[in-house]
Amino acid sequence: MEKSVFYHAGCPVCLSAEHDIVNLIGVENVEIVHIGEKRNRIAEAEKAGVKSVPALLTPNGNVLHINYGASTADVKG
Repeated sequence: MEKSVFYHAGCPVCLSAEHDIVNLIGVENVEIVHIGEKRNRIAEAEKAGVKSVPALLTPNGNVLHINYGASTADVKG
């Protein structure tokens, strides 16, 4: 099974969602990407369809936007 990718920006909403995702699907099944720190991954997230973070990209290519922390435009600055 391919891993899901969880994109976040480090805010409290994102960190709470990260803990829930890890508890639900397991740390071995998800790659955590803090796009505030790994800004070179923002374009990748946007290309996949991520409009805001926190968001989970499933192995099937579906983007699940979780709550609303920040838009990718806000993270870009």
